[in-house]
Order: sequence, then C-alpha cells, then structure tokens
Amino acid sequence: MPETMATFGAELRRRRLAAGLSLAELGGLLHYSKGHLSKVEHGTKRPSPDLARMSDAELGADGALIALAARPPRGGRLAERAADDEVWLMNLPLGGEGRFHPMNRREALAVASTSVLGFGLGARGLAETAAEPAALDGFRALLTQFRNLGQTASPGAVLPAVIAQTHVLRDLAVRAPARTRDDLLVLAARFAEFAGWMAQESGDDEAALWWTAKAVETAAAGGDRDLAAYAFVRRALVTLYRDDAAQTVELAHRARTARGVPARIRGLAAQREAQGHALAGDGAACMRGLDRARGLLAADSGEAVAGLGSRNLPDPVAMVTGWCLFELGRPRDAAAILDAEVARIPPEALRSRARFGVRRALAHAAAGEIDHACALTAPLLPVADTVGSATIATDLRRLARTLGRRRDHAPVRELYPALTASLRPAET
Repeated sequence: MPETMATFGAELRRRRLAAGLSLAELGGLLHYSKGHLSKVEHGTKRPSPDLARMSDAELGADGALIALAARPPRGGRLAERAADDEVWLMNLPLGGEGRFHPMNRREALAVASTSVLGFGLGARGLAETAAEPAALDGFRALLTQFRNLGQTASPGAVLPAVIAQTHVLRDLAVRAPARTRDDLLVLAARFAEFAGWMAQESGDDEAALWWTAKAVETAAAGGDRDLAAYAFVRRALVTLYRDDAAQTVELAHRARTARGVPARIRGLAAQREAQGHALAGDGAACMRGLDRARGLLAADSGEAVAGLGSRNLPDPVAMVTGWCLFELGRPRDAAAILDAEVARIPPEALRSRARFGVRRALAHAAAGEIDHACALTAPLLPVADTVGSATIATDLRRLARTLGRRRDHAPVRELYPALTASLRPAET
C-alpha cells in the first residue's frame, strides 16, 4: 500500500505540474485542501476513489490515475453458478426479523426431521387452481403489487412473501396441465428474480445470487431462455457495488452479445456495461455503451420481458448517464443531469427517488456545493430508513465521507448526526 500511495502521488504531481497548476489551484478545482493534496502527493495519505476520479478527469489522465488508486474488489470473483446440493432455509422467528441462510441438502433434511414446529400446505384444489387461467392472471397482478410495495417498503417486509409465492407457483406448475405449466414456471422465475433483487437490497449478495440462479433454472424449465441473459445483468449489479469494474463489464458484455436476446435485455446490459467502464475510468467506452443502450431500449416492444429492469425512470439512459459522469470524475455535469431526471421520478417510487436522489446529493457535494447537498440529503434520510436499501447505503457512506471533510461547516454539523444514524446497523 505505501508503494501504491507513493506511485499515485508522484503521478498526480507530474500531471499537475504538466498542467501548470499549483497545489492550491488544483485543490480549488477538486474541492480538497492544499494540505490534503500535499500529503497525497508525498505518499503519506491514501487517495480516496473520489479524489482519484476527479483528479483524473481534471488532469485528462484517461483513467491512469483511477487505475493507480484502484483497490481490490470486495468479495472476490463471483461463482459461475450456485452449488447443486445447496438449499436455503427461511426462518421467521416471533421477534419479527427473518433469516435466510444456506446449507446442503443433508443438513436441511436433518433440520426438517427434527423440527417440532412446521406447517404444510394441503394439496386439495391445487391441481384445479393450476388449470384456472384466472388464477394465473391473479398471480401476475400480485407480482406487480409486490414490485410496487418494494418501492415503498423494507426488503424485510417484502421478501418473505415473495419467496412464499415463488414456491407456490413452482408447486402449482408441477400439477398444472401442459397448457399452463410453462406460464406458471416463467412467472415463478419472475418472482425469484425479484427475490434476488430484494435480497441484494437487504445486503445479502450471496442470497441475491442464489435466487437469480434459481430464477434462470425455473425460467428455462418453462421454455424461457431470455432470463439467463438477464441474469448476467443482475450479477453485474452485484459486482458494480463491489467496485469490480472488470467483472461488471465482462458480465454485462455476455448479456449484451447473447444471441436471440430481446432488445430490452441487451439495452439494460449495455447500460450496465457503461457503468462498468465508468467505474474503470474509461469515458469513451462508457459513452459508446450509453449510446448503444439508448438505441436498444428505443427498439424495446416491452412485451417479451415485462417486469425486468426499472419502470420508474422516464429516461433510464439519461439517469445512468448522470450516474456514470459522477464515476468519471465530473460531478458538476452529473449533478445537472440528475437534477432534471430525479424530478421526473414518480412520487410513489420512494426507493428509486432515494437511490438517485442520494447520488444527486453526492454529485453536488463533490462539486463543492455543500449547502445544497445537505439540503437535498435531509429529506432523503427518512426515506432511506424506510426502504432499507443496502445499495443506497453505499452512496450514503460516500456522502458521509465527502461531507466529513467539511465538519466545521454549519449545515454539515446539523445534518451529520442524522446521516450517521441512518448508516448504523438496524437493531434486532
């Protein structure tokens, strides 16, 4: 680490001098103190990822400074698939907090055989329900309602019911006539995919990946091969939040180039690929990816893959562009786009408003607009507490670090206790 810090510091100094900037001038452009930058240049202070990104953009380093400051991705490389003998059990204790954890099949059978308490679902009427078209329509409507609930409630309030419905649909599919079996399996896969998203929002990446794998398996049994491609987009979201740019690009590229995949999935993959390039500091590749995403999503009919990806963003490519510009060290440009796009999110989509609203506040803070960033953040904290999002908390932590450099500023002093309280682990 000291060697890396020294290498980054020397390269930062070389590029600063080549640009004809003093420490104070560069500090003014980046909104860092002269003393802070001096310590970074001398290799005695580790550069933050945000400092590396903004200095890279300001000095035209084309990702070189970002690469020098890169830290090892969290969590290691994702496994290609879930273990075949792995079973996950969900516990719902009387205290209210749920637990979802893996074990192998032998352990699961032992637990089941020694359990004193349990419940079973009677089989009477299930075959008839499976054959009833109106029941299938009802389950589809239920998935829509769960997705809406996921925008306004904690994953802990949504995930147990979604898991239960996934199993009910799989059970119905076993008993269904051929004409409805595939539809039930594909719908069960959509429930499982949504369970994976809620698991990631709860902070459990391992469960998210497991449910995504089960969604692919279930969809394939129902004749739907498209979800296998979309699973790469979902997995790439996990690696994106682990700061693993290379694997994010790799996974998203696999989805975008898969044969016969609908335009919407390829468009979502192109967006994620662009985010991976932005994380790596490759602005040109990022912008190409965003252009590709816009073209693909414009060709989306919306019928073949209904329910995949967010439907709460009027212009998802514009929103992701703002997201990417921040990662590319251009917070002022990012803030301008995010200001416009966050205002267009429906009021009831609390999770989306908080996710992109916090990113918007982070962009304003990095651009030196501290008062405005604090004013934007304050009303978002109760929303973030309600939706309980691990991904939103990632940006809140970045925001806390950015604002923490200005603790002497009155708006920051006023906001900081609530901000840090929002980031504390929930009490059980």
